[in-house]
Amino acid sequence: MAGVLPPNPNDPRVIRTRQLILDAFIRQLNVMDFNSITVGDITKAATINRATFYAHFQDKYALFEAFLLDAFTNMVLNKIDTEGPLTEKTLQELITALCNYHETSHRCFKRYDSVALLLEENIKVHLEKLILQLISSSDATTDSNSLATAATLLSWSLYGVTYRWNLEGRSESASELAERVMPLITGGFRMFKPQVSYSE
Repeated sequence: MAGVLPPNPNDPRVIRTRQLILDAFIRQLNVMDFNSITVGDITKAATINRATFYAHFQDKYALFEAFLLDAFTNMVLNKIDTEGPLTEKTLQELITALCNYHETSHRCFKRYDSVALLLEENIKVHLEKLILQLISSSDATTDSNSLATAATLLSWSLYGVTYRWNLEGRSESASELAERVMPLITGGFRMFKPQVSYSE
């Protein structure tokens, strides 16, 4: 609405209301398909009016993005040293944190398939930014395009391997998965180089 200032994000009342909306949304996700949830469902569960909801979020998709960012921050960013360089230990911590993220997300949603694509797009964006930050602090000599490409390759690989781990029933622990894939990440695919013999 024109002339209306957005709520102050540092005001304790605003923080409480935002959390109230997020908690109500999470409860809805536990019992309803995401595509079926309406703003009315959320405001009713949060015991707020629609104007209050729209003062905090543009729509349910913006609310979902905020929910995913909170989850990513709590379950991934807070588990690693985001200011340090990208090390083997950091990569293992990332794999473990992503496994936990997938497992928790799967339990949160009544119909996981209804949000899987949104979840994938969101986490890949945040993961790519994080990895770019980590490798940039480790390497000041490589050009920015190469660093960005490396961040994309690494983030999508980590997402894919942890997503498949979750999809296929988590038959090994997250730490076992991290240990198994680390040689591939650190050594690339040289270990699969075919032995070519030339006949005379």
